[in-house]
Amino acid sequence: MYLARQALLSEPRAVFVDTARIFVKSGKGGDGRAHLRQEKSRPKGGPDGGDGGRGGDVVLFADAHLDSLVEFAYKAHWFAQEGEGGLKKSCAGKDGEHCVVSLPLGSQVFDEATGDLVADMLTAGQRVVIAPGGAGGFGNERFKSATHQTPLESTPGGEAVERTLRIELKLIADVGFVGLPNAGKSTLLKACTRTNPRIASFPFTTLNPQLGIAELSGERRLILADLPGLIEGAAEGAGLGHEFLRHIERTRVLLHIVDAAPIDGSDPLANYATIRRELAAFSDELARREELVVLNKIDLIPAELREEFVKDLVKQFKKKRAKSVLAMSGATGEGVRATMEACWLKVAPARAVGS
Repeated sequence: MYLARQALLSEPRAVFVDTARIFVKSGKGGDGRAHLRQEKSRPKGGPDGGDGGRGGDVVLFADAHLDSLVEFAYKAHWFAQEGEGGLKKSCAGKDGEHCVVSLPLGSQVFDEATGDLVADMLTAGQRVVIAPGGAGGFGNERFKSATHQTPLESTPGGEAVERTLRIELKLIADVGFVGLPNAGKSTLLKACTRTNPRIASFPFTTLNPQLGIAELSGERRLILADLPGLIEGAAEGAGLGHEFLRHIERTRVLLHIVDAAPIDGSDPLANYATIRRELAAFSDELARREELVVLNKIDLIPAELREEFVKDLVKQFKKKRAKSVLAMSGATGEGVRATMEACWLKVAPARAVGS
């Protein structure tokens, strides 16, 4: 098993990064030009200094095709272009190009200096100007008048805006899978989507959140998020769960996957209670989130005992205030479709109110 795990961990995989810190700077406005036109055909000349161009903005853009902040691990500084200075012959300088910072949906952007939330990227195509460019300065032509015919004054361009930003990614999904390590979350994701998460017979095979789309009848779709297994103490930082608990906050429904027949002999009810305590410790709101409990790996229960065993276990869970309890096997596919349909019934009302 050790060699198998080492081989699995050594496989090439995409890096998942869900926090980043970047420095952004907008473009300074171009200075206005002070110039007096002198030509043979116009012996008296006159002021013809143009205005400076506007500096470029730093713009946040919500890109539905991104799912990680990995780019910011290699690029931490983002600069917009400065505006061009004013030109002769009353020509204005060219505006600076904007700097567009593309972020995955679910990114929250905080001002590092104040801690304030300055942008929450929830909608594909959403744009937020996070650092506006400086205004262009005025050329001396702006200052001419009947009583002041040869002005020499001009104004400088507006200053650039500099900010240090902290970005946190919270995945947006309809259904978030929670449960102890090795409960079968990745197996279920593979069974009902086209994703290919790593699956093995040891805990913590899922090191990064995985997203998948389950296609239901009638052109219905569910966005599913398989999150790394939680353990006792996760809300205080134990195991892998603390890093990814925040991703659950953006899911509409929790699918709590419980191993119906743990090979370590542990009690499924106690395992369920462990995860419920961690969710409540992390967030009261999360503890109140709509939940569906599914008893997984029923294929490991002998066929002659399965029906009675599952029926009795479902009754015990409902006594523990678990309102919706289903049974399935992610490995064989038994009950998977019914589980997805049950998820849809819980997700559809949440979608209707836009939560």
